[in-house]
Amino acid sequence: MDVKERIARRVALEVEPDSLVNLGIGLPSMVANYLPKDVHVFFQAENGVIGLGARPPEGMEDPDLTDAGGGFVTAVPGAASIDSAMSFGLIRGGHLDMTVLGGLQVDQKGHLANWMVPGKMVPGMGGAMDLVAGAKKVVVAMVHAAKGTPKIVPECTLPLTALRRVDLIVTELAVIMPTEEGLVLRETAEGVSVDEVRAATSAELLVPAAPGLMRLA
Repeated sequence: MDVKERIARRVALEVEPDSLVNLGIGLPSMVANYLPKDVHVFFQAENGVIGLGARPPEGMEDPDLTDAGGGFVTAVPGAASIDSAMSFGLIRGGHLDMTVLGGLQVDQKGHLANWMVPGKMVPGMGGAMDLVAGAKKVVVAMVHAAKGTPKIVPECTLPLTALRRVDLIVTELAVIMPTEEGLVLRETAEGVSVDEVRAATSAELLVPAAPGLMRLA
């Protein structure tokens, strides 16, 4: 199992049945592949689709059916196509039960930076700011470090996406919950020690007496 699959499988366990969920582009979009078949969820994309399914088999892609990042998707029975105004109305109106987003950095206070790197060309922030501010639950799905540099840091050096504290961070090494007191280490991946998680994290972690073992879908 590769790193991204492990993260997506763990995040899939956070998805509640019959909920409305937004998946960010890239790694977060993989979460749809690991839901149990008996769990019914409506996935939403900012570009105006409710009822996204998993990526289609090769050769079955429909150029008119994509997620917000332009990736090919399928549609489940009962899916709906809506305009962007309706789509962002759902997000800004607090109707999304959960969003799963990638991250460049998350800091000690649970603040997320994920929309740009200064000096690099970016198409824009997309719906990231609206999603962090408007979704009832925000889960960050990301690798723990980038080229050996920790992504969980004392204070974000990249522009913040929002001032709201995210609800959960899932990496290939651990599950971390930002709280008012700090970042709590909830689970460690199989074969990964607390010391290894600490060594890969530049922010301070609050570690309970016995962190759980990371579960996978």
